[in-house]
Amino acid sequence: MGVSDIIAGFINEVLSDTGGTAELQRAELANRFNCVPSQINYVISTRFSPEHGYIVESRRGGGGYIRIRRIAMEAELLLMHTVNAIGERVDINTATALLTTLLRNNVISEKDANLMMSAIGTSALRTAELTERDALRAGILKQMLMRMSD
Repeated sequence: MGVSDIIAGFINEVLSDTGGTAELQRAELANRFNCVPSQINYVISTRFSPEHGYIVESRRGGGGYIRIRRIAMEAELLLMHTVNAIGERVDINTATALLTTLLRNNVISEKDANLMMSAIGTSALRTAELTERDALRAGILKQMLMRMSD
């Protein structure tokens, strides 16, 4: 398990213990995990983004902090937010994060998530031009999610 995984696990634990909101000090986390503050920034930007179901606020300086809040939405609203977040193109990592968020919030089942991942995955899109895969993936994923709300 890498340092990023350990940091993310710690932050998730804090979020669980505090009811979904955590206020953290970047420097304290860096000291705790013996890493540079940019490693903390990396973990937060890649694992705690809106696509993953979080809102992050940050204030720099001596009294600075990072506040992370888990987004709680009704299923229908989260589904429509996800469709809108996809846009015209979506890469496989972002699509995976979006589906994981829907799964974690019980908006879709594990079976649905696996089916969608199969339909938008690299193997399924391998015959499409490399430059068009993200657009094709976005279209397929949006259509599937919109059918979920019917």
